[in-house]
Amino acid sequence: MFNWISDHRADIAAILILALAASFIWSIIYGYKQSRRLAKEQVFGDPERTLGGWYWAVCGVSALMLVWFYYSWGMARAFFPTAANEVCQIAKIDEALSPVNASLPISSRYFKSTTLVVRNSQQLAQVEGALPQAVFSASERSELLAIIDASRSLISILSNEQYQDKAVVDGLDVIRLRLSDLKTQLDAGYAGLAPTAEALAQPRWGVDDTEIGLLPKTARGMMYDAVSAEAKQISDAFLKLRNLPDDAKQLIDQTKSRIDALKQANKAFSGSEDEVAARNSYVKSVERIFRRLDDGTIFPSTSLTGVNQAVISLYDSIADAKGGLSFVEAIFMPGGTVVKSKTLCVEQGSSRWLPKPTDVVAKFGRLASPDLESGGGFKGTTLLWWKWLEIADLVDFFIPDGLVDMLPGQYGTHNTDGEFDRTVKDRLLAFASGDVYLGAIPMLDGHIWDSMFRVIIAMMFGIVLGVPLGIFMGVSRFFKSFFDPLIELYRPVPPLAWAPLILTIFGIQDDGKIFLLFMVAFAIMVISARTGASGTQLSKIRAAHSLGATQRQIVRYVILPNALPEILTGVRISIGVCWGTLVAAEMLAGTTGIGFIENVARTVSDYELIWVTILIMGLLGLFFDLVVRKAIAILIPWRGKG
Repeated sequence: MFNWISDHRADIAAILILALAASFIWSIIYGYKQSRRLAKEQVFGDPERTLGGWYWAVCGVSALMLVWFYYSWGMARAFFPTAANEVCQIAKIDEALSPVNASLPISSRYFKSTTLVVRNSQQLAQVEGALPQAVFSASERSELLAIIDASRSLISILSNEQYQDKAVVDGLDVIRLRLSDLKTQLDAGYAGLAPTAEALAQPRWGVDDTEIGLLPKTARGMMYDAVSAEAKQISDAFLKLRNLPDDAKQLIDQTKSRIDALKQANKAFSGSEDEVAARNSYVKSVERIFRRLDDGTIFPSTSLTGVNQAVISLYDSIADAKGGLSFVEAIFMPGGTVVKSKTLCVEQGSSRWLPKPTDVVAKFGRLASPDLESGGGFKGTTLLWWKWLEIADLVDFFIPDGLVDMLPGQYGTHNTDGEFDRTVKDRLLAFASGDVYLGAIPMLDGHIWDSMFRVIIAMMFGIVLGVPLGIFMGVSRFFKSFFDPLIELYRPVPPLAWAPLILTIFGIQDDGKIFLLFMVAFAIMVISARTGASGTQLSKIRAAHSLGATQRQIVRYVILPNALPEILTGVRISIGVCWGTLVAAEMLAGTTGIGFIENVARTVSDYELIWVTILIMGLLGLFFDLVVRKAIAILIPWRGKG
């Protein structure tokens, strides 16, 4: 069943897109009607005005999903399933002609020969001006200048079509004619062509790791594929052409002999080490420029004009043969195109780093599978499942062994028979260390639970320790003056600045990450509780005093309820900060957790997995926030209604 859904994800996406479009239009119409009706019943600024409005949530989610489908090419794959394969065949032509295009002002503004002439001429002028006078004799300097002049002369010979061999001229003309034949082939159309059974048997677009099938699956694709095969042969023939007329060959041989003579002179030179290095460096720089000229890749610009015009005409025919594919590519493939890379075709642009929603769901489905042997989970751990957890492991986590060390008494020793005599303290240590079987309970397990567990435990400690301290800081001069500098000293420091130090002390296990999150939550809860406590109205406190309330009763029944809105707001903020900090900490050091998954996905550039982790983090963060919002609604229902 899951395999069928995966193979037909494009069809499912088409249905979803139509449903999202309908929901988007309906929500706008319904929301507009509701807004007009409520405008007569509620005034601007009324808190009740913001309640409900679920239809606007539908509108926002639908709009976001439609944008996601569009920029990830999900719409293109859903409604034009063969478009990417056809563009892939065009990309084959681009790849085949890339050696020719690299020499023409098609992929750049200038002929490659023009660029080489300008660059080498500039470098020759720089080298000539930097000729060291002290390390070369007058005759050697004259010889070096002669080599530089010879290089300039070589550039002039190669750039002048009067020196060009007839074989090279004929070869370029043959290439021009072959390119024109390709244009004629494209203009003839693709009538009578049909894809092979092997091509039609390829997986659908984006179903497997190949992404886009290489073999043409349409008649138009067959035409482009045939043209690409011929274009590859034309490029091979073009690469074999070398513009080396006889005058250039003679000048090259003479210049090589001069350079070799100077290199021999450098070997026989007996100056200082710096002088030897200066001579060798200069001769190498002169030779390096010359070597870029003697390979015959500079052609007269006029000799390439015909080839350039033939390539431009060929691309015009490619565009004309696209037909409706041009519209699909321009409208439904925004931000890029399909590129042929070695043995596969891949999407480029926004669809490269923005996977399609259905692909993300498919990736999540594989991750969520608890069957590790069939490829479920990640790195041998489930995403979210359950297991039997021994109670002793919980005892070991919450009870430090050091507490047993503080108890009176001695640990046991072995007796003369070589047997260990246990004492009460040994049994307590075994209990605290989790070495005593206390049964097992079902417990959540997996990467998601590991991340949630770390946040929940850290928040629990942060609330239990931070709220009382914040309350006392709000009512006591001593607590305020004593603890405020300590809290404010470390609170502004970014949590990740503490991460390397804490992870070094505690290691990469849970206790280090939990302590880091506790530091984040503790400071926020202290500040929130202190602000709430210090903001209690004095009239309420004096009224409680006049009624005979004790200090404990005032804290319990006056100050704490007044501080509760600030405390719960602090909980909401600290959960968000802890969640973001945890993911970063798991990326720095960890073997489980959502941050660990994203870190691995980042190293291998698995964009689908990266987006899966981003969505999981966002949904879990939203879940935590909704829980706190519900708690706020239950604990302080009067908020905003005074």
